Amino acid sequence: MEWVETTGRTLEEAKDAALDQLGVDEQDAEFEVLEEPKSGLFGRLRSEARVRARVRPTRPRPKDERRDRRGRSGGARRGGGRDQGGRDQGGSADRPRADGDGRRAEQAARPRRERTPRNGDEMTEDVPLERQAEVAKGFLEGLLAEFGQQAAVAVHPIDEDTVEVRVTGDDLGLLIGPKGQTLQAIQELARTVVQRQTGAHNGRLIVDVAGYRQARREALARFTHEVAGKVVESGQAVTLEPMTPADRKVVHDTVNEIDGVSTTSEGEEPRRRVVILPEPTI
Repeated sequence: MEWVETTGRTLEEAKDAALDQLGVDEQDAEFEVLEEPKSGLFGRLRSEARVRARVRPTRPRPKDERRDRRGRSGGARRGGGRDQGGRDQGGSADRPRADGDGRRAEQAARPRRERTPRNGDEMTEDVPLERQAEVAKGFLEGLLAEFGQQAAVAVHPIDEDTVEVRVTGDDLGLLIGPKGQTLQAIQELARTVVQRQTGAHNGRLIVDVAGYRQARREALARFTHEVAGKVVESGQAVTLEPMTPADRKVVHDTVNEIDGVSTTSEGEEPRRRVVILPEPTI
């Protein structure tokens, strides 16, 4: 997966810009800080923060690197450690609270949780996407049974770093929710179950229900074309409503193909917005 390099007045601003380009949430990306922001006289900014980022890779580390890691650690460690980003390998960081339908989903997953013991070395291994998808598929099948839904669950590899688990069937609106909020919660729960059962902290797992995500991407692209047309006609910038990194990426990518307009992002998560701007005329 290629790296992207971004800048900002602060490290957080530079990271947000990178997430916009990658179209992923922070827990699915890894960062390297290239330069800290520097202040000049009277508090003025002398140089911006600069970072590079990429989607977390799925390729296993070379065996000699793993041996070096074990040698440095001085023996096996128990679970509850932290990855390079400072998050729990158990996957609890940044997980939204499970309430309502989400709580029922988590309860449905508990009986299917594996109790296979593993040592600290195994917890650091990258887990194949096929294995992660298998666990997520089992979780979703249990969730559907809990809700009394008749639907099919299938696994679709997207690329070497991403796998999507798709649920198809009729009357699945309950699992999508307003603006996809329930679907997003289900996806986070599926990721948490996968992390707890396998120790995985690599790759990117996506859950889609009834083709909602694809339909949303297409609808968002059409909406972006409409707004971009108004910006070109009026010469006035338009600020869109707050969006997820994945939705912001759709807007950025769509505008990149339209002459006369450009985009930027402003604000902080979860209220970060895309601004569609008219390009200056020469």
